Amino acid sequence: MREYLLTLCITAAVTYLLTEPVRKFAIVARAMPEIRARDVHKQPTPRLGGIAMFFGLCAGLLAADHLANLSDVFVKSNEPRALLSGAALIWLIGVLDDKFEIDALIKLGGQMIAAGVMVMQGLTILWLPVPGVGTVALTQWQGTLLTVALVVITINAVNFVDGLDGLAAGMVCIAAAAFFMYAYRIWYSYGIEAAAPATLFAAVLMGMCLGFLPHNMHPARIFMGDSGSMLIGLVLAAGAISVTGQVDPDLMNLFTGSERNSVHQMVPVYIPLLMPLTIIAIPTADFVFAVVRRTWRGQSPFAADRGHLHHRLLQIGHSHSRAVLIMYFWAALIGFGALAYSVNNASMWIVLGIVVLSFIGLVLLLLPRFQPRAPRWAERFVPPRYRRRRPRAAGQDTALAAPAAGEAEAAQAGEAAGTGESSAPLATTAAAVNGASALGARPRLLDRRKTETSR
Repeated sequence: MREYLLTLCITAAVTYLLTEPVRKFAIVARAMPEIRARDVHKQPTPRLGGIAMFFGLCAGLLAADHLANLSDVFVKSNEPRALLSGAALIWLIGVLDDKFEIDALIKLGGQMIAAGVMVMQGLTILWLPVPGVGTVALTQWQGTLLTVALVVITINAVNFVDGLDGLAAGMVCIAAAAFFMYAYRIWYSYGIEAAAPATLFAAVLMGMCLGFLPHNMHPARIFMGDSGSMLIGLVLAAGAISVTGQVDPDLMNLFTGSERNSVHQMVPVYIPLLMPLTIIAIPTADFVFAVVRRTWRGQSPFAADRGHLHHRLLQIGHSHSRAVLIMYFWAALIGFGALAYSVNNASMWIVLGIVVLSFIGLVLLLLPRFQPRAPRWAERFVPPRYRRRRPRAAGQDTALAAPAAGEAEAAQAGEAAGTGESSAPLATTAAAVNGASALGARPRLLDRRKTETSR
């Protein structure tokens, strides 16, 4: 465990230290696209954060190769090299997209090629544990197609959820933490060394996300871009493929005892089939809804819009930070809930706890609809939106109405004098703060100057 923690810390430190130089490089390279209609941020922000994350991945794998217990992973398995090859290819495609915005079909082809590179080096699904049937061996073509499909779905699911500051990195970090605990339990409790690569991938992935998050929290100083979102999606998929298709369920000795006990004990074997979906359940649901929504409208499935789950949270009334925290909550509930159920699926307390937490999550999700108001004595301790509105006095209403009446009379007097210009808009422009109001009166002034010149 200590060597995994050391690998995590090295990956996080390298990613954190390189992010600021990468940010300056992105500014110099003009990797700062203009704000699009679907974007939430208000100012152009540099991308290419995936460069720092990729070098953090390389540093973590290099450090693990020189540690006593983790070096055996590189000797007995070719999966770390397969991951690094696929990650380098998908990272290069992401960098080009962050700079030049390449076509979506080209990115999809690159994702399939990166998955194929990993399959060629041994990182593939060899068999599947099917409930009621047992372990089913897959042919080469079946394993390749299933592996490529899982990689492409995971990459695009993570890419779709990358819409708010710190959202994708935080959710993937939570998913990686749950997956690390699951893979480490298989490797340590059952003594199955085939789960060691997946445990290493999860530790490195946590380090990448934790090192990048301080720079990416709201307001973000840099975005990971497609070079980062596709990279962490591929690493997450690689861990799921490794523990699902490489760990032989027969080695766990779960088929002893009665039939009922065997069914309960087989849950940790079936969890690999569900864990990749549970830890990215929210991004996957967002991905499916987006494809259905866009194709229903006659658009391309890759056409961007503002219909994602995080956009809907903002439309409901949540702030940026609270929307991100709500997504964190649901990601942790689904991921760690599945993990707890795999450890002790016979306990009703776990199921009851998941139900209670789900109810709390729904209350937090619909909180802006309730519009709670704090009592008088607690108003000074809560934000203004939770305070009760006090009715204005009659004297204040009269005082506020007097300037408006004066402006209306001045406007009428100006029109009666034949100037064609009223003083009310100018007063409103002078009192306004936003630039839109100040710019709104400028065409009138220009028209007036043209009229005087023509006279």
